[in-house]
Amino acid sequence: MDLPINAPVDADSPPPFLLQRPVEQVAPLVLASPHSGRNYPAAFLAESRLDPVALRRSEDGFVEEIFAGAPERGVPLLAATFPRVYCDANREPWELDPGMFDGPLPDFVNSASPRVGAGLGTIARVVASGEAVYRRRLSFDEAADRVRGLWEPYHAALSGLIEETTRRFGGCLLIDCHSMPSLPGETGRAADMILGDAHGTAAAPRATRLLEGALSDLGYRLRRNDPYAGGYVTRHYGRPRQGVHVIQLEIARSLYMDERQIRRMPGLATLRADMDRLLALLVNEDWGFLRG
Repeated sequence: MDLPINAPVDADSPPPFLLQRPVEQVAPLVLASPHSGRNYPAAFLAESRLDPVALRRSEDGFVEEIFAGAPERGVPLLAATFPRVYCDANREPWELDPGMFDGPLPDFVNSASPRVGAGLGTIARVVASGEAVYRRRLSFDEAADRVRGLWEPYHAALSGLIEETTRRFGGCLLIDCHSMPSLPGETGRAADMILGDAHGTAAAPRATRLLEGALSDLGYRLRRNDPYAGGYVTRHYGRPRQGVHVIQLEIARSLYMDERQIRRMPGLATLRADMDRLLALLVNEDWGFLRG
């Protein structure tokens, strides 16, 4: 089994993200993984009610490894190093639950979003299984430190990549890479992957169809926007009229990992090889239609 966590984030202050750039970017494509980070601060682990493996079940485990071949194909890959349960890069910066804090929150905080109501705001109150994360209430300063030290640098890097790509190619397609747990109530063969384009508002339909077709040709069963239509990244950055298109890609964890033990399975190598083939196809497409 993998070690439950990487070295604590406060041991040697690793950067909040890793950006792997190609020698030369050859297409208007960017890949990002906001939820695969696994550097957990020692103080966070000490004060959590949950053991490390339970905390890790909120990760999109190993997604950055699935797409590790992107730079060799001429596509940049951005990956958060901080864990989603500690600070969620696919939320607004200030989606906070007042019940988690020991005092009043500033007026600019969004405490009424559905994500906050579910306990899954920028600072999560619960893990995906519904178990509470913390033994105590937090201070707002603790949340602000995470947003300013992790969320903001990640999004500065992401927006910078989008701007660079759009400036160079006239448009940009961001594929926001995630993984999804097994869905309860599924009958028959579940979807292998789900594409989310915010119901057609975050990307040109042609871009979604192109990605959908390429993945189908590789043998994967696809659904679109159900139940994942895209989170903050998809809806915030996806502006097709301005040449920026975003598609959220959810990959079934059952294809490549033991979901309970957070362990790589042999399917990961197969999936990585298939995603490399996907990128080989995508970089040779004519993406002129992305221009705003």
